[in-house]
Amino acid sequence: MLLEADRSQLLIVDEQERLMAAMQGAEAALAASLRLIAAARRLGMPITASEQYPKGLGPTVAAVAATLPNDARLAKLHFAVTADAGLMGRLAGFARPQVVIAGVEAHVCVLQTAIALKRRGYQPAVVWDAVASRAAESKELARDRLLANGVELVNSEMVVFEWLGAAGTPEFKDLSALVR
Repeated sequence: MLLEADRSQLLIVDEQERLMAAMQGAEAALAASLRLIAAARRLGMPITASEQYPKGLGPTVAAVAATLPNDARLAKLHFAVTADAGLMGRLAGFARPQVVIAGVEAHVCVLQTAIALKRRGYQPAVVWDAVASRAAESKELARDRLLANGVELVNSEMVVFEWLGAAGTPEFKDLSALVR
């Protein structure tokens, strides 16, 4: 499948202060997530961000939180976003079947969310340069399981150009700088 801006929504999973501090490749994953958020905002796409037990793990990283719409952050206790009624209701309410996923940890919340979305008939795409885990081995195991379960793996540049669809537009001019 190719990602289409009018059929996609962006989901940022648990990019929280205490979690990100423990992730391998956190800086690169955050940079890719910020690229996706900028593109989604410019293209008028819905964005949702989950926070895993924020009372204990802290809020979303400030750099990410500052770029999110005011109503985008929702707390959860379940690992899969789909198990939380508020989050799932928000995703379903946008009526956009392509869910582009960034966040942590690749082998826990990202994996469980992507597989559960696939089972529910969504078309999840995990943005591989925008996810992280504490251990490289865990991220690689997540990759194997996601692929085995039919989940698309993409990178942030692929997402931006697929959402754009063509050059020569004002959106292309604005967003092409994100991937240089």
